[in-house]
Formats: sequence, structure tokens, C-alpha cells
Amino acid sequence: MIPTSDPNSNDFLQFLDAIAQEDAAGLKHAQTHYGNSWKLRGGVGAFMMLARKWDRLEKRVSEQPMLEDAHGGPTGDRYDIFQHLVADERAEGLIDDIRDLRRYLMLVEAEARAMGVTSAFTKHRDEPRPEDGEPTAGYVDQG
Repeated sequence: MIPTSDPNSNDFLQFLDAIAQEDAAGLKHAQTHYGNSWKLRGGVGAFMMLARKWDRLEKRVSEQPMLEDAHGGPTGDRYDIFQHLVADERAEGLIDDIRDLRRYLMLVEAEARAMGVTSAFTKHRDEPRPEDGEPTAGYVDQG
């Protein structure tokens, strides 16, 4: 049976903290090997790094065959990222590109904070507020 994403399930929430911790650890480890190569060409180079990773994701889903149903027909939509992940279980496959893009985006935001970009320290619209009783360390409340 092919696993499917349940649009009513919040099961994914249990993995967010681990993913964030793995990303932070992975980025710190990569820094020891690659240094600041991702930003050596400035903001344009950093943007192109993001664009290349997105291009790679788009190419993968447009070229890879979809999973087949019991009758040999394709399942889902060509751009159903979850079905592509099911079909490509390789550690260096599609999931690797997704992780790379997420980590590159984290690098860009971290660099913006290191540069003192005010908006990088402001709360995202989905961040908890102090009145919600949740921790908000590292952010400036602009609300």
C-alpha cells in the first residue's frame, strides 16, 4: 500500500523540533568543511544558490515517473511532492534536495540577523506572542 498524506492529520508537528535541531547541527558541521562558500558572491550568489536548488526540485518532479496504482496508471498529480518522496526513498534523493533548500533558507535568514537586518529579528505572523504564554526569545515584538 502506498502511504498518503492525510490533510487532517497534525502528526507532522512531532517532528519539527528534531528537524530544526538536525538542520542547525548539520549547518554547523558543514561550516567546518565548506566555510562561507555559500555567500562568497554576496546576495546575488546566495539567491542563485536558492534558485538552483529550487530548479533541481522542479526538474526532479517533472522528469521522474509517478508511482503506479494497481492498474498501472499514475497516482496523484505530477507535483505531488509527498508521492515523489514515497517513490524516491534514497537518502541522497529528493529528500536531500528538500533538506538542502530548507538549510540554505536558514543560512540566508541567519546571515540577515548577523548583518543586523531589523526585519530578520521581527516576529513572523505565526510566532507565538508573550500573551500566549510561549517563549519568544530572539525576536523583537513589532505588534
